[in-house]
Amino acid sequence: MPVLQVKAKPNSRVSALTRQDDGTWLAQLKSPPVDGKANAELIELVARQFGCAKSSVGIKTGAGSKLKRVIVPD
Repeated sequence: MPVLQVKAKPNSRVSALTRQDDGTWLAQLKSPPVDGKANAELIELVARQFGCAKSSVGIKTGAGSKLKRVIVPD
């Protein structure tokens, strides 16, 4: 299973997931980083981007950090 390096930006105006030039991903999240809301929105964005179920996407490390490692299915 591939692991993505994701930098989360909570409280953004838009909700978007974009690939950066260095191979990492930037997740702009409308949700605040409170009670796991931003992480839930991140999982939803990643699932939509890669066309997989939300239940198959997981945050491997960095659940409480801006820099996260997210697992996606092959």
